Amino acid sequence: MLDRIGVDSIRDLFADIPADFHLQPGSLKLPRALHEAGIVRKFTRAAAANRHAGDTRCFLGGGTYHHFVPAVVDYVISRGEFLTAYTPYQPEIAQGTLQALFEFQTMIARLTGMEVANASMYDAATGVAEAALMARRITRRQRVVMAGSVNSRYRDVTRNYLARLDGETVEVPCAKFATDPDAVIAALDGDTACVIIQFPDFHGHVFDVAPLRAACDARGILLVIAFSDAALFGELTPPGELGADIAVGSGQSLGVPMGFGGPHIGLFACRQKFVRQMPGRVCGMTRDRDGKRGFVLTLSTREQHIRREKATSNICSNQGLMCTANATYLSLMGDQGLAAVARRSIAALARLTGHLPAGVEAAAGARAHETVLSFADRETRDRFLAIALQRDIFAGIPLEHFEPDTEPRHLLVSTTEMIEAGDIDDYHAALQEALL
Repeated sequence: MLDRIGVDSIRDLFADIPADFHLQPGSLKLPRALHEAGIVRKFTRAAAANRHAGDTRCFLGGGTYHHFVPAVVDYVISRGEFLTAYTPYQPEIAQGTLQALFEFQTMIARLTGMEVANASMYDAATGVAEAALMARRITRRQRVVMAGSVNSRYRDVTRNYLARLDGETVEVPCAKFATDPDAVIAALDGDTACVIIQFPDFHGHVFDVAPLRAACDARGILLVIAFSDAALFGELTPPGELGADIAVGSGQSLGVPMGFGGPHIGLFACRQKFVRQMPGRVCGMTRDRDGKRGFVLTLSTREQHIRREKATSNICSNQGLMCTANATYLSLMGDQGLAAVARRSIAALARLTGHLPAGVEAAAGARAHETVLSFADRETRDRFLAIALQRDIFAGIPLEHFEPDTEPRHLLVSTTEMIEAGDIDDYHAALQEALL
């Protein structure tokens, strides 16, 4: 191949890259190659050192949650019909795939209280960014306001999407780990396309959205409500009932394991009147000429299907496999099961924060299943994390991992239905030991 294209070595193909960025031969110091059996043995031993979330008490959150995943979910998505699912380019041939996506859309619309949902986004972060772009198209305004209490990863990706576009992106700082609707309202003006909040917010704060909805109505601004844990809407008021024009967030809590942070799935729903500006694709139900029910790809306003300048988004796929996991989970749980998951998750946090020892303080205000614990100093917090880990407890995430400007003595803590009374007692015992 090198002879054919007229170069002496593969390195010649990268000659235009500065030499400082080239790896020199031998610089990686790789070990000698192994035969297949040796490779299997090496990685099997390494995997044995892993600690599975099922073997620990997991209080981690921040956008990825340890909810129970029924065995049926894994069975269904492991079937050949679904395992390699991808929205086909001649979609009407694959009626089963389209029906699964249609049912998924219906469930997500109902769960979020919205009128229409698409067949998913890559993840919540890209979904929030797409919501901002959608609002700009609808309002023909270019200013986007985000509450600082929105997940920092969502904000980072949204800023990245908007960085090279005209217009202003404003972030409203939050204080005391809580959303301040009045501060967000003060940042709105007549040039604002949308305001993006999270409910419950990144720190678990549950707040009154009504004043913000009224302020948006007065100025013709779209309200985007993001969320990290969709399972909570089995008990909490969903975005649609809060007045959201666009609801976007993560479906990881609906039958998708933590999986070291991925894959996730982005949920996206909106009012019916905005559907033609919604990114991704929408599956619909119709009747054929014999009157039989059939499923079709109703909307797909992306650049691969229509003229690029007419596309609303360049998203090239949906999370088809995770859609099926979500739909399977929601079908199994039903309204009552989902409500039970939400109630148990919220109750566990109330039990955890209700009897904290002196020296540890939980963030004030109403919280769902996530909050911030504050210690006197970083040393005490880190000592507690080490003690908890020795007891097979993943006790939380240092908040500065998400918010670098935060004083490094805070811990983001979350509870799900997997946390039982004994787990909380052990958590308190580890706190007591760390504070001695």
